[in-house]
Amino acid sequence: MNARQRWKRATAAVVRRGIGATAAAFALVAAVVLGGTVSGMSVAEAKPSWGFSGKWACSGQPVQAGYVITDYDRKGCGGWGSWYQQPAKDGIWTCSGSPVVAGYVITDHTTYGCNGIGSWRHSLVRDGIWTCAGSPVVPGYVISNHLRAGCGGIGSWQHSRPHDGIWTCSGSPVVAGYVITGHTTWGCDGAGSWRHNTARAGLWACPGSPVPPGFRSTSYNAGVCDGLGGWLLARA
Repeated sequence: MNARQRWKRATAAVVRRGIGATAAAFALVAAVVLGGTVSGMSVAEAKPSWGFSGKWACSGQPVQAGYVITDYDRKGCGGWGSWYQQPAKDGIWTCSGSPVVAGYVITDHTTYGCNGIGSWRHSLVRDGIWTCAGSPVVPGYVISNHLRAGCGGIGSWQHSRPHDGIWTCSGSPVVAGYVITGHTTWGCDGAGSWRHNTARAGLWACPGSPVPPGFRSTSYNAGVCDGLGGWLLARA
């Protein structure tokens, strides 16, 4: 039986059952045409595949690599709840608990999204982008500024590409090839900040600074790094 014949048979059943069954039967019609079933599924889970880039999955099922969770149905999967998975894209809104795909950061937040559980906007990382507290820091980037009122009051942090002499916030990663050479307690909106410099002989590195390959720490000076002390870098 071809798709047209299956469609006619299914729609005839809808007419016989009456207008009141139309909404529920629509999912059945779609499933018949697609060769599937809606047994045990909610109406939301029975979305037809055309026009949608994702799929519904029951709570506890793994999220496919490169996908994020964008919707939630409390009644799905027999009352256990179901989640809609879609491929990640720039600017997509995702549910609380969704994985963050590599190369993306979290840039905004609402408490009412995803049927009340809250949602987060995912964006492709770029130089200068502001991210929400808790967002991963993409490899190769540093945190260069802080705004306490950002992301709906939970705080936001600015992602930047490193360069020689950049000031970064406390807790920022140190990119390979850089050392920490200065400190202020008032930077980054009061969170404190650290200066990053490209490693070279003759720099004084602060306590806790990495020593890149090809260099070594030599003499100590208690007065450098704004009074924290530091070690002089030399070629290994």
